[in-house]
Amino acid sequence: MTDVLSSAPATTATDAASGSTNRKIVTPIPGPRSIELHDRRVKVVSEGVSELFPIYIDHAHDALMVDVDGNQFIDFTGGIGVTTVGHTNDAVVDAVREQVGKLTHTLFGLVGYESYIRAAELLAEHTPGDFPKKSVFVNSGAEALENAVKIARKFTGRTEVAVLHHGYHGRTHLTASMNYNMHPYGTGFGPLAGSVHHAPNSHPSVDGLTGEQAAKATITHLEKRVGAEQIACLVVEPIQGEGGFIVPADGYLNALVDWCEQHGIVYVSDEVQSGMMRTGKYFASEHFGITPHLTTSAKGIGGGLPIAAVTGRADIMDASHSGGLGGTFGGNPVAAAALVAVFDQVEKKGLLAEAQRIESVMRPRLEAIVERFDVVVDARGKGAMLAIELNDPETGEPAPAVGKAIQQFALHQGVLFLTAGTFGNVLRFLPSVVITDEQLHEGLDVLEAALEEATGHAAAQA
Repeated sequence: MTDVLSSAPATTATDAASGSTNRKIVTPIPGPRSIELHDRRVKVVSEGVSELFPIYIDHAHDALMVDVDGNQFIDFTGGIGVTTVGHTNDAVVDAVREQVGKLTHTLFGLVGYESYIRAAELLAEHTPGDFPKKSVFVNSGAEALENAVKIARKFTGRTEVAVLHHGYHGRTHLTASMNYNMHPYGTGFGPLAGSVHHAPNSHPSVDGLTGEQAAKATITHLEKRVGAEQIACLVVEPIQGEGGFIVPADGYLNALVDWCEQHGIVYVSDEVQSGMMRTGKYFASEHFGITPHLTTSAKGIGGGLPIAAVTGRADIMDASHSGGLGGTFGGNPVAAAALVAVFDQVEKKGLLAEAQRIESVMRPRLEAIVERFDVVVDARGKGAMLAIELNDPETGEPAPAVGKAIQQFALHQGVLFLTAGTFGNVLRFLPSVVITDEQLHEGLDVLEAALEEATGHAAAQA
């Protein structure tokens, strides 16, 4: 796979002189095979499934994706943070291939197998907290959040769920109710779940509050609107994902954990997007020195296979009665084997340091872009979870159209970017941690060219 990708000829017409082999655009976008597949798609796939990029991928490896027409792209999306160890990581593929030949499925609650146990051991070892920990495996991040709420309610005997403004937790009935953005995730699907309460968060680049001040606002809101004694759990993304990669002010999360401890509230760290070394730590909570009671994980832990988990204090996890947790495919042996291989890759290849390398390469360039372009007002994030925010320089209002224009320009230049944010005005970067420095710089060169095009002028050289 690597040889096929690395042997690709020069890339786009604008980049051919450099001799780069990272991007290669050989047809109009979309190409004829992608158009053919799309025509088939619209006949049989629900329109409820979004279609962001008009291309269909044939194969991928590390940070490169090749579509069915032979166009090759540098991937800054990582399957929305899933392929953290790289597309078709060799060790993950080998582990999956071996497991498929031995055992593809049996319900763990019916007949056990070792990969589920080893996966739970690894999460117990690497999630924050020195206390005894246990896990349950499910299929998706949303399902993990649903189970975390169930477990917290069972443990506390309480009913109410607290979440934060700009948070995102999934598309199921309950998690859609937990999202800050009701649209599009809950539009027309109601009535949604009750007993969910949204409180102010910490957004230091917007509210200007210290961590203590922001925490006071959050806590006051919940105490006055709900009452601490009624809250089963507070669910918090340590770095908010879909909300726009919002990094809270120092001390904010610590104060929330302390409050939860004082009032018997289960603190749930939603690490579906920020976990599994994405930020240069195994879990983003570590950056803030907090110890959650429960941690949810998904996306990157499976190396591309569907697996998610709730991991936390053994006494909380054991509150459920036997049979209350689990599911037919939760912790499937093939997906569990992939998870074990992912953790092995992190250790053997020093991938935590690679996530930190990505920040060391990207952050200076993103900060220079903030200085160069008036429309870019902030660069933020940690490790390989970085973003820029786009606002109209005259009105200060969010500028989602600029983000969409950048996305489309980059697509035709062989680079895939994602947007995010409550207002769609954040461009987020979730590359695999095995992306090369050359690929990072090439993608950022395209980003700058896209900003010049989108803003209608070529800014002066920094």
